[in-house]
Order: sequence, then C-alpha cells, then structure tokens
Amino acid sequence: MTEPQSLPAPYRPIAGAPISWGICEVPGWGHQIETDRVLAEMSSLGISATELGPDGFLPDDAPRINRLIGGYGLVLVAAFVPAVLHDPAQWAVDRRAVRDRIELLALAGAEAVVMAASTGAEDYEDSPDLDDEQWDHLAAALVEVEAMVAATGIDMRTTLHPHYGTVVETPDQIERFLGVSGVALCLDTGHVMVGGGDPLDLARRHAARIGHVHMKDVDAAMAAKVRAGDISYHDAVAAGLYRPLGEGDVDVTAIVHALDAVGYRGWYVLEQDQVLTGTPEHGAGPIIDVAASLRFLQSVPAP
Repeated sequence: MTEPQSLPAPYRPIAGAPISWGICEVPGWGHQIETDRVLAEMSSLGISATELGPDGFLPDDAPRINRLIGGYGLVLVAAFVPAVLHDPAQWAVDRRAVRDRIELLALAGAEAVVMAASTGAEDYEDSPDLDDEQWDHLAAALVEVEAMVAATGIDMRTTLHPHYGTVVETPDQIERFLGVSGVALCLDTGHVMVGGGDPLDLARRHAARIGHVHMKDVDAAMAAKVRAGDISYHDAVAAGLYRPLGEGDVDVTAIVHALDAVGYRGWYVLEQDQVLTGTPEHGAGPIIDVAASLRFLQSVPAP
C-alpha cells in the first residue's frame, strides 16, 4: 500500500515593517529608535525583507538602501506611500513626491507600492466621507499612479491600503474604492477591523483583488472605543490596540487559508503598529511581539 504524501508547505513569504518598532511618519508619534537596531532585530528573527518606512529611516537612494539592508540579509519589498488622491489641488502637489517614491522603489527592487488615501492631515484621527466628484478624482489619481509604476519598466504591484484615519477606512468606503478603481487591495487585517469591517469577510469576497498583505491582530473592544471617539487612535495604539498574531480578535488563520485558496503569492508583512516612549533594553520591546507574530504565522497549517 502506498503511503500518502504530505502536501508541500504553502508559499508564504514574510517581511517586517519599521512601524512594528514604532517608526512612523506622523510627527510626535513616539520615540524613534535607531535604524540599525531595527534592521538587526529583524534579521535576528530570520525575517528576510522589509518595507521602506518613513522618510529618514533608510537612505534616500537605492544603492545605499540595498547596501544597508543587504548587510542584514534583507531585501526591500514595498513602501507605504500616503498621498491626497481625492483633491485635485493637493494631488497636483503630492504627485511629484509619489513619482519620486515609485522611482526609488523600482531602483531598489521592490515588489509593491502601497498607496494610502490620505485626508491631508498629518495624523490618523479623522475619516471624512467623499462626494462623487472626489471619488472620481481618487480613481483617476490611482490610474496615474499605475502609469507611474508602469513607466519604471519594473514589475511592481500598485495597491491601495485601507487605513484608519484616511478616506478609505470604513466598510462602505472600502467597497466604494473597489467599485470605482481596478487597483489591487493591500489587505491590512488590523485597519479593516479598527475601521469597523470584517477582514475575514473582505478576504473571502475579494481575495482576487488582494495584491499585498499587512498582518495585524486587534483588541476588538479597544477598536470599538476608537470608533466611538472614547480614545484617540494614537493613544489606542500606545495602549495595545494591536496585538501579536493569535492574541487578538482577528481570525488570522482563516484569513491566511482564504488567501491560500486563491493562490495568493505576495508578501505577508508583519505590521503591528507600536508607540514607544524610549529605547528598549536589548532583547526587550517590540522584538518580543514581532517574534510571537512570526511564530504564529509560520505555524498556520495548510488548509
């Protein structure tokens, strides 16, 4: 009798994100620890890739980026690029910065551009509703972003990241985006839940639209307080809104299985936003939570 052969492990490449170490573009977000510490801790966990992080975290030219992160055994996978897409006047200002970031990513060998539909504020505390004209402009701006990516000649995915405190945050806003634009979705399991959505339902219904994944777990009770205005988004993050994978209320395993089922071949970025008040002792701080999330994601079995 022939023994059954086990199926190969699913293809799930895992990357890190500087925000998991509290590195954030929002002014006054929290203590920003040094770049080398973050990269060294990613490497020590066996993570093989990183996102770019905000301006100033990594160098501003591709050769120096790759020399620096390559020294830690990392490659660049993507960057989070917030821009005002819905307003013609502000998009005229933001367009150049977006093009510059895309060209940098292409030269550095990245695989995805992760756009966020910014409100124009520096923080993530408000999410206004757009009118029809603004939605039309957002869709047109994303067509321009796709053209910028195509002009590099590099095979990079353009994605839109629903994010708390942007104009694509709530379930209705996410569905409106998916209706007006053909751009792929960056599924952020945490921001979808904080915005009042169900990330598992979104993953199942729109799996074919997902081009990049940010993996978070969430304290659902605290997320409800954020939506109710009982606590600010920043203060909630500082208080532990985001939990290590498997320790919150997101059904991480079911989401991964939904993506396995459609043959998702992109990256899973461990992105557990943190707010730090100081530099942790070596071996302590964010590395503990990232290690726990990594172990959980690696332990998710084939469906």
